[in-house]
Amino acid sequence: MGPADKVGPRGRMRVGTSLDFLCRNCMSEISESVSHMIDQLSRLPGIGRKSAERLAYHILRVHEDEAFALADSIRSVRENVRYCEVCFNLAEEKRCLICRDVTRDQTQICIVQQPRDLIALEQSGTYRGMYHVLLGRIAPLENIGPEKLTIEAFVRRIAAGGFKEVIMATNPTVEGDGTALYISNLLRDFDVQITRLARGITTGSILEYTNKEILSDAISGRQPM
Repeated sequence: MGPADKVGPRGRMRVGTSLDFLCRNCMSEISESVSHMIDQLSRLPGIGRKSAERLAYHILRVHEDEAFALADSIRSVRENVRYCEVCFNLAEEKRCLICRDVTRDQTQICIVQQPRDLIALEQSGTYRGMYHVLLGRIAPLENIGPEKLTIEAFVRRIAAGGFKEVIMATNPTVEGDGTALYISNLLRDFDVQITRLARGITTGSILEYTNKEILSDAISGRQPM
């Protein structure tokens, strides 16, 4: 008697093989399509082979509309999302929503490493100025120099005038602090105040994973550099 023909609690046959059973078996004898999906999922940051298999199993189990919605959203992001031509935040038009918001303080600009850091600061609900996303940090051991970041574009924004304060919100790590120091030196001839986030954010932490209340305190208690 196979798994599809097991006897129920009252002696009646359960007809048909469940999708759950099929999915469990497909992991031991993986089809080419499933194997390819697992390979692609395992390339995602923080996703190992086992996690990729669990995700693939989940996608096989959900209704096809849900699975196709996920695929469509990935395609839409790749086709429509780009970097803002001004601040390098994620955007679906030439300028992001923040750069188009005329109600924000146009005299403050906050430097972050990645768009996800910008999102974390926005969720704190404290800061209402402008941003500039570096798209990384200076990391000599990884052959990442200033020319690979958006530092030159940032300096052009400062040179154009209008900003009174530059807030360094790079991650409080050796590389983040080194990047902030490098940029500060480039700004020494400009008439702008340079501040940094208060060290309520512990050294070595990442903005993306920092509690929003801590981020709110940090942006409010920023200090001169």
